[in-house]
Amino acid sequence: MPELPEFTAEDNKLLILARGARGRIGAETGAAVRDGDGRTYAAASVTLPGLELSGLQLAVANAVAAGAEELEAAVVVTAGEVDEGGLSAVRHLSSAAPVYVADPDGTIRE
Repeated sequence: MPELPEFTAEDNKLLILARGARGRIGAETGAAVRDGDGRTYAAASVTLPGLELSGLQLAVANAVAAGAEELEAAVVVTAGEVDEGGLSAVRHLSSAAPVYVADPDGTIRE
């Protein structure tokens, strides 16, 4: 796995937003992304009959719906693995944006 860039204070803000989104509803995942203009978008995973979105998919969708054309970084908070659909959504906008993965306690693991 390639080495990730240094985790910055701006990335830590994404971690706080992602943990908050996850914690508010006790979701499996929470995620936050920062777009090319520095705006942030946070979301938690959603599971309904006929609809299932990861926190990362929803955060990217929120960014795109607001007009984002690129992403600078993403943080996912989960006890499990990051979903491929969410990673694909990030890569569609920015092939080089780092995607940090954190445990629910906020420890960055990858």
